Amino acid sequence: MSLMNLLPRLCAPLTAISRGTIASALIAGAALPLHAAIPIQQWTQPGGAQVFLVESPAIAMLDVQIDFDAGSRRDPPAQAGLASVMASMLDKGVRAQPGESAMDENALSEAWADLGAQFGAGASSDRLGFSLRSLTEPDLLSKAVALAARVMAEPAFPDAVWQRERQRLEASLKESATRPATLVGRAYAKALYGSHPYGFQMTEDTLRRISVSDMQTLHRSAVVACRARISMVGAVTRVQADRIATQLLARLPQQPCASLPPLAVVPEVAPLTQAVEQRIAFDSAQAHVLMGQPGIRRADPDYFPLIVGNYILGGGGFVSRLSTEVREKRGLTYGVSSYFSPGLHAGGFTVSLQTRPDQARQAVSLVRQVVSDFVTNGPTEAELKAAKDNLIGGFALRLDSNRKLLDNVVGIAWNGLPLDYLDTWTQRVDSLTVADIKAAFARKLQPERMVTVVLGDAAP
Repeated sequence: MSLMNLLPRLCAPLTAISRGTIASALIAGAALPLHAAIPIQQWTQPGGAQVFLVESPAIAMLDVQIDFDAGSRRDPPAQAGLASVMASMLDKGVRAQPGESAMDENALSEAWADLGAQFGAGASSDRLGFSLRSLTEPDLLSKAVALAARVMAEPAFPDAVWQRERQRLEASLKESATRPATLVGRAYAKALYGSHPYGFQMTEDTLRRISVSDMQTLHRSAVVACRARISMVGAVTRVQADRIATQLLARLPQQPCASLPPLAVVPEVAPLTQAVEQRIAFDSAQAHVLMGQPGIRRADPDYFPLIVGNYILGGGGFVSRLSTEVREKRGLTYGVSSYFSPGLHAGGFTVSLQTRPDQARQAVSLVRQVVSDFVTNGPTEAELKAAKDNLIGGFALRLDSNRKLLDNVVGIAWNGLPLDYLDTWTQRVDSLTVADIKAAFARKLQPERMVTVVLGDAAP
């Protein structure tokens, strides 16, 4: 079936998509009918790869995410950014194989456009991931899967392209170093994480130490079939999904994980032993403030009380306690927020705000007071009820497209969460009490030992 014949069938049920190309439909995403339960199927392939599937037959589309334990937390300190730049080079060409010609970045881009499919790669702190979005019309899907398998397994890593990309990245780093948000963020990450890899930061020096050979070595060691976690949402059955997973991994090394060297153990983030305060001189119309400490792992049993409590403290926008005290009552900022960044290790708990340089110390003092009071006393019953109503009422918006649902499935797969996690989410939130939140915050946060970084403080 041709793309033009498929287009009316795709667009008819997608009222939010009115553009005239398949590619634009793919970008917009497919609406997912919500049900009382979201059955997530999970199985392990003979080679060791784990597969997670949600069947969503309403739209002829499939979203896939393939993840490996090769994020930036595994970068050598002297080569911070290696995982990220390796991922960015994967779409810059593939090697020739028997019966298959080499393809450069332009040829790859044209091939994806011809299929009306999307493919990407990227590295976060914890994982290296590949994403594929395609229509499920058999001929198009099979070609998209075959091309994705080739890009994942046989990247060319052309050196001339890397030299070009490195120059571009170096120029971007130089430019970003003139921005206050970048400077305060770098200083905060260093103070927060110390020597832990979560605090590693790509610099011009680390870029210069990364070669094509380094990327090839990382790719060979990290992107192996038995260590893949594959998440899928779309109009495929379990049998089809298993076949697609096999095809996606077919070109990768197939040895059993038991025969491979074990992955190095990454240490946990060290807790802060004392308060740290850093002030950075900078001529800016606004002082930038970041305050916080190492927080929680994503699999922490206190995740729900902390996330709901943080919605009340600083995650709920203008209705949060920090916003009320710092913005509404005293006019010290246009916006203040707090958030947890949980990962495989303890990601940061952070309060972020901007204020007039001459008000920075007053704002910092007030934020400390509000956070300390919340940790000591917890929320009020009225605050908790309002937070529950908002979070539970908005839960459907977390799942209203295949892409959003896939993101949730990936989180379940990567963090070892129960398969009924989405089905029980609202009950978990609704069951929380003020005492639960107060106890969780008391266990995890120590306001007297937080990092505070202020850039642009006008006070002497």
